[in-house]
Amino acid sequence: MAHRHLERLTSFDTSFLANERANGHMAIGAVLMCEGEAPGHEEFIAHVRGRLHQVPRLRQRLLEPPLRLGTPFWVDDPSFDVHRHVKRAALGPPGDDERFAALVGELLAPPLDRRKPLWELILVEGFADERFAIVYRTHHAMADGISAVDIGMLLFDIEPKAGPAPAEAPWTAARTPSRRRLVRLAAAGLAAAPRRIVSWFRRAGEQPARAAGRARDGIAGLWEVAWNLLRPAPAVPFNRPIGGRRGFAWASFDLAEFKQVKNAFGGTVNDVSLAVVAGGLRRWLGEQGVRLEGLELKALVPVSVRTEDERGELGNRLTAMRGPLPVGIEDPVERLRAVSAAMDRLKASKQPYAAEAIWGINDWLREFAPQAVLRPTAAINFSTRLFNLLVTNFPGPQVGFYVLGRPLSRIYPIGFLAKDHGLAVAILSYDGQVGFGLLADPALVPDADRLVAHLEAAVEELRGAAQIASPAGGDELARDPRPGFARERERLA
Repeated sequence: MAHRHLERLTSFDTSFLANERANGHMAIGAVLMCEGEAPGHEEFIAHVRGRLHQVPRLRQRLLEPPLRLGTPFWVDDPSFDVHRHVKRAALGPPGDDERFAALVGELLAPPLDRRKPLWELILVEGFADERFAIVYRTHHAMADGISAVDIGMLLFDIEPKAGPAPAEAPWTAARTPSRRRLVRLAAAGLAAAPRRIVSWFRRAGEQPARAAGRARDGIAGLWEVAWNLLRPAPAVPFNRPIGGRRGFAWASFDLAEFKQVKNAFGGTVNDVSLAVVAGGLRRWLGEQGVRLEGLELKALVPVSVRTEDERGELGNRLTAMRGPLPVGIEDPVERLRAVSAAMDRLKASKQPYAAEAIWGINDWLREFAPQAVLRPTAAINFSTRLFNLLVTNFPGPQVGFYVLGRPLSRIYPIGFLAKDHGLAVAILSYDGQVGFGLLADPALVPDADRLVAHLEAAVEELRGAAQIASPAGGDELARDPRPGFARERERLA
């Protein structure tokens, strides 16, 4: 993974920096649940240090150009110290999931410090049973959901091997550029802009049909975005100004069962996941006294356009769609089919081309235009007028991983809360499981655990409709997806 010193952020990556305001910050990541006794602090530090060379960006920080002309640069951090990024925390008694959820909320509350590389790992120990957790955070400007998984997997092995950490590869930070050099780079970007425009027209002339098609798609996509702005997302309790606190809750489901449901009723695993979110929100909103009849929430659904050749590369390779959450539909199968039909229409629409057109134009400007030029587009990207909440769903590895010989049992992804968005649902499949991570402002969603229970009920509805047998003969404890409960069930038996 070669990441160059003085590489510029794309305009899309920079949009995640521009949206960090009003208590909304753009860190994403995951809660990684592991089995066994936690490794020692220096052992874990050595494990991470020995692999840093695989992702050079982990030793780079942001550098703003003079007068904020153009997007920031990634530069080597001469004061990089892995101890500032790999930390340790311990649960107080009784060392249960409730205490862990409270700690995770505290860890996720502050924004990442832009003066140093934008990532951190916190190893959490002190559980009553034999397990530990790793809370991983990185800035969305550095990684989308797919590349965040790739970075996280650097911690792990595909075999349960343990032993001395590999020696740290030699590394020397490149010299931080002076202000004068940054001014010269900005001037060079300004001088290169006409050449880029000429080059674009030359390529368009060589392939006129393709260029015309892309232009039509972009215009059609922009029209769809404009039309959506005239049809705002409905007002719901969690679309209010958010505070600085964070709450986190989680659940895990069987990926094979999600596949059985989609095979029974049509659609995709992603459609099933969205239908589960819609079903859980229907129950929760009903408890808040929201009128449900005919109600359809709008979800910001990121879609990866990262190719296999780009796996392991950082930055964002995403487009976004305005996905439907038909919470007004009571029947779970009808709700799933409504989601599937709407997602099929969206995939055939021109919405993704709108983002491509907007950010393509912005990338022409990124080397010399003031960053303020990017802010209106960035604000639209996360506007509550378009979206009620983020629902992100990415595929993860379907083989088990290990950290220092200990099994990684569950992954619960972490989304972000933008301005006036008090809830985000992140979904990731791993080793036959589908992990849901719910990030919330506890002032707007004070009962995230209750929402998790509603997600579980929505899954049960679909399982029942698809006539999927309950695991362990219907034993309630067997279905509880929280980590540690399988071992508790064995103990009680």
